[in-house]
Amino acid sequence: MTPDEIRTAFLQELTNVAPDIDPETVGPDDHIQDDLGLDSMDVLTLVTALHGRLGVDIPEADYPQIATVGLAKVYLAGRMA
Repeated sequence: MTPDEIRTAFLQELTNVAPDIDPETVGPDDHIQDDLGLDSMDVLTLVTALHGRLGVDIPEADYPQIATVGLAKVYLAGRMA
């Protein structure tokens, strides 16, 4: 997957978890909890969805590495390689 495809997949799963989020307004540095308002259960749901969609295991210790779209794009690309 290209970085843009990973970004799109991340945003689609993010908006599935939190439908009130407009993916067009999410910036690369917007924090999914601090800026976008996800709680810990939402984050777990997002991680599960990403695993199902991309086949990537994301250990809890790595959750900070998917805290923004920009971080997630790099992290997921590395895990998929």
